[in-house]
Amino acid sequence: MAKTLPARPNLDHLRRQAKALLARLDAGDAGAIQTLSRHLPAAKGMNAQKIRDAGFRLADAQSAVARMTGFAGWPHLARHVELLRSLEGTWVFERLEIDGAPVPPGAMAQSRILIDGDRFRTESPGTVYEGTFNIDVEAQPHAIDIEFNAGPEAGNVNRGIFTLSKDRLEICLDMTGKARPGAFVTVAGSGCAYEVLSRASALRPRGVSGAGGGEAAAPGTDSARTLAVPNGFEVRPSELLRRLQGDWKAERIVRDGKELPAFMLAGARRHASGNELTITVAGQVAVHALVRVDEAATPATVDYFHLSGPAKGRTSAGIARWQGDSAWFCMGAPGGERPDAFECPAGSGRTLSVWKPGAKERSAG
Repeated sequence: MAKTLPARPNLDHLRRQAKALLARLDAGDAGAIQTLSRHLPAAKGMNAQKIRDAGFRLADAQSAVARMTGFAGWPHLARHVELLRSLEGTWVFERLEIDGAPVPPGAMAQSRILIDGDRFRTESPGTVYEGTFNIDVEAQPHAIDIEFNAGPEAGNVNRGIFTLSKDRLEICLDMTGKARPGAFVTVAGSGCAYEVLSRASALRPRGVSGAGGGEAAAPGTDSARTLAVPNGFEVRPSELLRRLQGDWKAERIVRDGKELPAFMLAGARRHASGNELTITVAGQVAVHALVRVDEAATPATVDYFHLSGPAKGRTSAGIARWQGDSAWFCMGAPGGERPDAFECPAGSGRTLSVWKPGAKERSAG
């Protein structure tokens, strides 16, 4: 789906471009003659004089402009631009399903996608993704290729399908590099994500560069200064915190007795800086919290004071241990009791997680 349109294409601008091309042709401009020779089938094989004398019209110039930008003709270009522009605005999540497993609605309540032309920014508490996308409106269902340029997924490409009905957008994406999905459905092991979005605003969003550095912060993200933080959550020297600094990959995550699917587990990350922790699962922030530890306890205790998300302003109590280089945590539900063992039975509300050091070098600070 290679196209060479500007970042925010406009049909009126493209029509003016075609009119200017025709005017240049009528004036005998060598560049205009060469453009038609290369991109207009009816002009193939003609010399410069024959192209000038052929009496080409605006429709021919529009066809040449369309083919210059990678389309089969002007109608295809027009449909592409009209649909691309109709995607613009701010979108919020109605539903997200990954690998056959629905993501709890509350986990997406503070996330949104901003689209400006072929540029987008996805904002979640503590995490921002930016990139560009391309669509094929001639395919049924319509195809979409998404390239991430900034954020945790930078360098990755997702291919998928989408359908738009006024202010409702459905997208199904393959997140593993396999074939494009053929239907709006996910099953266990498919490696696909199905999103249903509703338009919160049709206004052009600000600061969406597609390459990072957007001016807006993630919605609902609050620093610790805006919350009443309990005692003990200030940064204090600790050997446990020191060892947990930097980036970690998940070896195992169990939520309320259910193992996280392998596909979601592969993308789960833990990042700690000082006593601030961010855990992302399937590209979404699952935990953003301040951490308090007590290494004198057996096992060591660890508390999370949640800075964002459904548990914002509440504390989760847990325990931690080392097994080789792997860090084990068992956390109780926000506001619940502290676990007394590294167990996570169904109905307990606990989360058991095991992490190993990531590829990036961990800080010693």
